Amino acid sequence: MSLLLDTHALLWWLSDAPALKAEARETIAEASGVVYVSAASAWEISIKKALGKLDSPDDLQAALVASHFQSLPITIVHATNAGQLPRHHDDPFDRMLIAQAQAEQLTLVTHDTMFRPYGIPIIWT
Repeated sequence: MSLLLDTHALLWWLSDAPALKAEARETIAEASGVVYVSAASAWEISIKKALGKLDSPDDLQAALVASHFQSLPITIVHATNAGQLPRHHDDPFDRMLIAQAQAEQLTLVTHDTMFRPYGIPIIWT
């Protein structure tokens, strides 16, 4: 199973935050497939960090490499699919993660219950 980390799950993993449930932490650590981080999450982190709303690693790319995570670029297919999703959730970063999980058949690691109506596989944090 390959995973896609929601932004908060990534940050909790990188900071070893207790908010990341043990089951989710174990699933990430022992993933049989690739663990992906979306370019959308890097974009969201960068924006929030610049606004002073978030503390994150200064070198996110190095942190991803150290954790053996792979980056997932945003493709035209991802972008058009995100725009066509039902309006259950309007956060553009989350909509991109949903579209990427659907298109790439990934299991999303999140605590955001707004993802439920999209029918994607989820590991709850």
